[in-house]
Amino acid sequence: MEITAKTAEELRLTAEEFELIKQKLGRTPNFTELCAFSAMWSEHCSYKNSIKWLKTLPRSGGRMLVEAGEENAGLMDLGNGWGVVFKIESHNHPSAIEPFQGAATGVGGIQRDIFTMGARPIASLNSLRFGNIKDKKNQRLLAGIVHGIGHYGNCFGVPTVAGETYFEECYATNPLVNAMSVGIVRVDKTISATAKGKGNPVFFVGSATGKDGIGGASFASANITAESTEDLPAVQVGDPFQEKKLLEACLEVIDTGVVVGMQDMGAAGIICSCSEMSAKGEVGMRIDLDKVPTRQQNMKAWELLLSESQERMLLVVEKGKEEAILKIFDKWDLPCSQIGEVTEDKLLSFYLHGELEAQIPAYELVLGGGAPQYDREYKEPEYFSAIDKFTIAPIKDVESNDELKSITEQLIQLPNIASKRWIYVQYDSMVGAANTSTNAPSDAAIVLAKGTGKALAVTVDCNGRYVQSDPYKGAMIAVAEAARNIVCSGGEPIGVTNCLNFGNPYIPEVYFQFVKAVQGMGEACKKFNTPVTGGNVSFYNQNPEGPVYPTPTIGMVGLLNDVNDKMTLDFKHEGDMIVLIGTQQNDINCSEYLHKIKGIELSPAPFFDLDEEYAVQKFLSSIIKEKIVASAHDVSEGGLIVALFESAFNRNTGFDISVDFEKDEIRLDAFWFGEAQSRIVVSCSNDKLQELKHKAASAGIDITVLGIVTTSSIKINGESWDDISTWKNLYDTAIEKILTT
Repeated sequence: MEITAKTAEELRLTAEEFELIKQKLGRTPNFTELCAFSAMWSEHCSYKNSIKWLKTLPRSGGRMLVEAGEENAGLMDLGNGWGVVFKIESHNHPSAIEPFQGAATGVGGIQRDIFTMGARPIASLNSLRFGNIKDKKNQRLLAGIVHGIGHYGNCFGVPTVAGETYFEECYATNPLVNAMSVGIVRVDKTISATAKGKGNPVFFVGSATGKDGIGGASFASANITAESTEDLPAVQVGDPFQEKKLLEACLEVIDTGVVVGMQDMGAAGIICSCSEMSAKGEVGMRIDLDKVPTRQQNMKAWELLLSESQERMLLVVEKGKEEAILKIFDKWDLPCSQIGEVTEDKLLSFYLHGELEAQIPAYELVLGGGAPQYDREYKEPEYFSAIDKFTIAPIKDVESNDELKSITEQLIQLPNIASKRWIYVQYDSMVGAANTSTNAPSDAAIVLAKGTGKALAVTVDCNGRYVQSDPYKGAMIAVAEAARNIVCSGGEPIGVTNCLNFGNPYIPEVYFQFVKAVQGMGEACKKFNTPVTGGNVSFYNQNPEGPVYPTPTIGMVGLLNDVNDKMTLDFKHEGDMIVLIGTQQNDINCSEYLHKIKGIELSPAPFFDLDEEYAVQKFLSSIIKEKIVASAHDVSEGGLIVALFESAFNRNTGFDISVDFEKDEIRLDAFWFGEAQSRIVVSCSNDKLQELKHKAASAGIDITVLGIVTTSSIKINGESWDDISTWKNLYDTAIEKILTT
């Protein structure tokens, strides 16, 4: 067939990119070669519209053992010869079209990124966004996605320990499904995704290749439209039991010492793993595609190259040591086939039945090599002018205790705030017996890193509405809240992985959001000494009405040198003092109260000061280490009143809060429902209160004594608000009631 610019356009390449490909090859590509460029130069693989800005993030330092982007996932030092490997990625578009398989294969793919480096996954997390939960279509997406996550994770045998879920109208057509995995590894056992050594054999291992997932990377790099259901074949189909076998086989193979390099076949399949491993090692490969195990007959060369069938790996092993590989994969009853060898010519040469189907320089395909890198136009969104006009003055304040109670009842039943019990009970959180947070919850999940003598604090965080209002500040808040959650749990934040979910990068207003969010994220990561180890950019998250909220999800890992340093969020004993750390602000900006109760869509991001946040976290860390406080829980969505209830629910304690302040200094709604940052609710015994006050004064940190922990009753300013069990029932059942009506 004649290959033209129109052919390239049909493969989602521009006319300019087609000309660039011809220039790089010195000829017109054939169809198979053009398909390879289409996949590898897609946004999903090449980061062509984002890489220049991603390079501005702090990508080294701290406990980093490899720089960001060098390997499939980040690797950080835990000490004593151990490392932690972690990464987060999106599977948004596949989940929008086929919720169950889209979400399931997202979980499977991120696990392979961890164990392809030689690490054993020990914890999974997820960050989910849906449209209005009362809409039946969104309920179907929710059910399918949660089922997919639970099915794959539960069968694979890695606990789902933490997550977050938000419901906003803008995610209706395009839900966000971000999956994170964390693993541990002996540093001397890590494997690089690098090919080297002329003549070394190249092995395909894992599940046989089929026609599912073909063009998945390109599909992820385009808007969701009414015709997107036609892209159903681009959605992969997963088998968690095969992946479990693949995990054990790969870790066993690594122990033989014969593996030179290994990479999973994720986005763009064989072409991606071959090109990236070769480019990194500055070598080439000769691949015989007819030796690839298949589950469908007569697959074409381009189908074999681009298939994203799951549970597959590419291995380069030492020549002459092939038998060790074959023996182990035979034991695990997994396909294993030598499909080629490493060459020195830096070319990827793909043959099918002896015929050369494609020959491409590996360097020209990959991010950091010949893949294009663009500077996009950006400009401030027009809706910023409406945000700038917002003032708190016309918003009627709370005027009575009865009104305060009524609004609180509404708040704790809002889907963004209410218990996500309906979701998390579908996940196995206990498999592996390393999760310490099931019965003793912390702001971040605490997972034992068995064999290291240490524990990890892990969390995912982002409030997209904050980022929509102020991309720079909102992204800083996402990093700060992740760090705050880890510090509240007794950990030291050490590193970040991010999943940057935005709309179409060719829209200047969307690209403005992206640029400013990256800048804000970088500033905050530098402050907290949490370098960005890697992650994922997901553009083209659009609805017919416009883009989703800019959602730069932050996955963060923290370290506890001793699990006994863990701090939980729940009140412990009747009579303990309840104290607010941090400064109260006359601020209801971007709060759930303002947005959902008062119906104000556009307002500035809540109060945030990076230096103040850092100081509060350092102070909190010190008083936790010195055992001064018995609980710690940050103030986030819903404000102070929700933080108090969430601190009481686990042990069914109550609280008696009595605060006297001047209403001309701070409004009642701002005091109870505002979401100003850098505030934490702690509790301590009465005999520790003076020490807490003294240390706060010495550190220059504001604290407010709010009241005391009670047996089970709730009192606000002397008025009874019923028993904790009544409130807990409202909180626990809110989402279930919506889904069953």
